[in-house]
Amino acid sequence: METDKVLCVAEKPSVAKEIAKILSGNRFVMRNSRINYIKNYEFKCHLNRKEVQVIITSVCGHINALDFPSQYAKWESCSPTVLFDAPIIKKTIDENAESIRENIFNIAHSVSHLMIWTDCDREGEKIGSDIVDICRMANSNINVSRARFSAIIPTQIKQAWELPAQLDMNQAEAVSTRMELDLRIGYAFTRYQTLGLRQIFQELGNGKILSYGSCQFPTLGFVVERYRAVENFIREKFWKIHVVAERDNINVNFSWDKGVLFNINCCNAIYCDLMMDQPMIATVVEVVTKETRKYKPFPLTTVELQKAGCRFLHISSDEIMKIAEDLYNKGFISYPRTETDQFDHNFNFQDLIQAQTQDPRWGDFASSLLDKRITTRKGKHSDQAHPPIHPVQYAPGLTGREKAVYEFVVRRFLACCSDDAKGNETTVKIRIKEEYFTAKGLVILENNYLDVYPYDRWNDKNLPNFILNETFTPKECTMEEGETTPPEYLTEAELINIMDKNGIGTDATIHEHIKKIIDREYVEKQDQGNKTYLVPTNLGLAIVEGYDSIGFNESLTKPLLRAKMEQNLKEICEGTREKNAVLIENINKYREMFLITHNSLQFLIEGFAKYFTLRCFGGCDDNMDMLLSRSSGTNNNPRNTDTDSHSRRGRGSGTRGRRSSRGNGENDIRDIRGTRSSRGSRVSKRGGRGSRGRGNRAGRGFRSARGRGNRDNES
Repeated sequence: METDKVLCVAEKPSVAKEIAKILSGNRFVMRNSRINYIKNYEFKCHLNRKEVQVIITSVCGHINALDFPSQYAKWESCSPTVLFDAPIIKKTIDENAESIRENIFNIAHSVSHLMIWTDCDREGEKIGSDIVDICRMANSNINVSRARFSAIIPTQIKQAWELPAQLDMNQAEAVSTRMELDLRIGYAFTRYQTLGLRQIFQELGNGKILSYGSCQFPTLGFVVERYRAVENFIREKFWKIHVVAERDNINVNFSWDKGVLFNINCCNAIYCDLMMDQPMIATVVEVVTKETRKYKPFPLTTVELQKAGCRFLHISSDEIMKIAEDLYNKGFISYPRTETDQFDHNFNFQDLIQAQTQDPRWGDFASSLLDKRITTRKGKHSDQAHPPIHPVQYAPGLTGREKAVYEFVVRRFLACCSDDAKGNETTVKIRIKEEYFTAKGLVILENNYLDVYPYDRWNDKNLPNFILNETFTPKECTMEEGETTPPEYLTEAELINIMDKNGIGTDATIHEHIKKIIDREYVEKQDQGNKTYLVPTNLGLAIVEGYDSIGFNESLTKPLLRAKMEQNLKEICEGTREKNAVLIENINKYREMFLITHNSLQFLIEGFAKYFTLRCFGGCDDNMDMLLSRSSGTNNNPRNTDTDSHSRRGRGSGTRGRRSSRGNGENDIRDIRGTRSSRGSRVSKRGGRGSRGRGNRAGRGFRSARGRGNRDNES
């Protein structure tokens, strides 16, 4: 009797190799494909108590992409509005993807069963569905199943092999919907503003692409909004009364319960009244000591990992995700793309903690947890697919940033398994005439999780003994002047938090959108002291101010539109909305926004004119009208790159490669954005490197030539 053959397809070459090692006991035959980094691993093992012949291979992220037919390829071949309804074709991403497709197609001819081993998330389901289509073209009778796992470790891989599930086609449909929306909307807006505004403003040149993306726009908008808050901040003076008591050679600072007053006369009247009687007498009216605690952290999610990487490890969110994915591919940590912040009640903590006892840095702490009943905090989120990020095996020998990220994941996991820090907090309240002042002290009794988690701080604050109803004469009573301070520019960690709260991007794509607005030169990083801030360039400000001045009901510059789209995609995943209904609703909505933009074009031009030099002083609207009605192209076109050309696409290494549109991605159709500002009159209209009202920022902004070569084919 002929042995059944099973084809297993993973999302990355490195994962395919690890699965082959685990299922074969490291006894397999490796065969080459037409691409040197795609290998086919062959061996025999048992499935459902039957011996089967297994072939494991892989893709490198997405194989297929959506595009318009060739007649729409030239940027000036048609009006951008046509792209909202133009036909769409599915094609392989490039020659390498075509070779990968052929490899799978050829194997599928001779197998009876296909098992999908792509990552267990939306993108993985979509990639899996494309693999199924390829195999069914070769073998219409092939049986399909889906392996579900969260870590590349023997227990999970063997369980996924023995208990396969089915592909979630709703999730695949959601990704397909998002890809089509990003393609249509991105192409239309990017072509319109790039071709039109380059004719009007000379600094934009012939090679600059002004991109649009429905996640990039709001991301840029958050940066600009904070920038305006800083730049437009008006400092106000305030006054307060401060009392110091000396006891046991310790100066105790008492804060005024009124806080601060913005009226100097008011504050001075109260202060003079207090100082009228000498010596001044303070009465202790309250002494309260109570137990307090500093709560241990929640289990680790993708968003929290990105924020922590920026804040504590000083690694960008994009780099953090690359490192985390490499650690996952090597089998050191669990799947790093998860919204789940609660462990299942059956989760096996003991084995994972035991594995960490050998480390000289945290081994003793891990050992102390083994005899305890482990309870962790439960957050409010579960994606029903993956547990929180945690170490799955001990990883000695790591270096550099890999070591730092792995250490953070381990310490966070051990902190979650520990207890809250505990202490006693004492509050002393005193009265001087009719005014009340408060001092607080803290005595830490148990460090608990703080012993392994240095990223949190909780410090003792010694407070001498005070007795209820006692009286004393303060050492000092002063009236002090202060001044309100502006907020700081956004850090990357803060931006991640804002995007997450507003539903811009998913936990798996937030870092990509931040990277894109930096790559597009809409935003730049600026170091101040030991912090790195995100600050808009002149180009970013021009985009935001131009679009925001149009006055949309649902602005392109705000998160609401994209958040609604994300909700629609979630409804497709849940099976409560159909793909076509979501496509029609969103395409019509963005078409309307496009036409409003064109009809209000002067506002957009005026926004750019604050920062760049007009090339044409009359007929600018006519140029844009010609663009909108154009039906034939010219020879002066940039390469057509406003497409999601690098969605989960590998580059020949054993890792995922570039995943620029993973999750709710933006078509690589470069994004641009706007928000209203009153700073126009303060900004030089020289364009390009115009002064921006602050000495240390003069000369910043968009630089049209930076020696980076042609950026038309960037993703």
